[in-house]
Amino acid sequence: MNELIADSGAMRELVSALHDVAATKATVLIVGEHGTGKTLVARALHERSGRAAQPLHVLSALALDLATLEAALNGAGTVVLDDVGSLPFDLQGSVLRLLERGFSARLVATASPALPVQVREGRFRADLYYRLDVFPLRVPPLTERAADLPRLCAALLETAVRGLGLPPRQLTARALARLTRQTFDGNVRGLANLLERACIRSHAAQLDEGALGLGDEATPSEGSFPAHLPLDLAELERLAIAEALRRSQGNRTHAAKLLGLGLRTLRIKLNGRPTSSANPDPAQPQVEA
Repeated sequence: MNELIADSGAMRELVSALHDVAATKATVLIVGEHGTGKTLVARALHERSGRAAQPLHVLSALALDLATLEAALNGAGTVVLDDVGSLPFDLQGSVLRLLERGFSARLVATASPALPVQVREGRFRADLYYRLDVFPLRVPPLTERAADLPRLCAALLETAVRGLGLPPRQLTARALARLTRQTFDGNVRGLANLLERACIRSHAAQLDEGALGLGDEATPSEGSFPAHLPLDLAELERLAIAEALRRSQGNRTHAAKLLGLGLRTLRIKLNGRPTSSANPDPAQPQVEA
């Protein structure tokens, strides 16, 4: 699957930024969780650029050969330094010196959201980080892409059956609805694996919830909600904030987006202070209770 499916707002934002930078020669840092499709975004960037007819070199930072990197950088195509956070520390200075000598290729690096933490902890050189972080592109996790799921699942199923040599498969409406409520730690890659397993297990053209192997959905008493009822609003709010922070891996900006709150409002709630109606969050409309 090589198409960037962008029916969700988060993906439309990414594609818009990708179009803006594709026409330039700027170095790009593509950041996203594991399995979100960072390399796919890098390929899309290459294909939308003036270098599309030139080679695309995807080099693993973990097993990087400096001679190969130097040769690729001196070419006319695009060089993708994949998972740059895994670059051994003793090679980071050598890579920086290569980049500072100048190069003719387009440089793209991919990284996890933990890269700035590695910089702060001294495990990744700050000078190399800022040399790469010229134009960042954030690839959203699957939890922010509910609107993409119908077309995304159809494309992943098509890829799966083609690779397995099986007849076409489709999801039932109930199965698709269930997937919109499912959390995938592996993001798109995790979803692709689940759909491929379903194609292998089921011989039916229509894949239902049973074929997905997700089991019964948890009731409130089985999930993260407390068993005692009734719940007060403060407790429900605390649970919602905790879940948003879990899904965003502690990133408050992303958690605020998931909750539909302004970042300042979220900070106030986390600090345990009531939001003052005299000083409302300008990014969040106030609603009468």
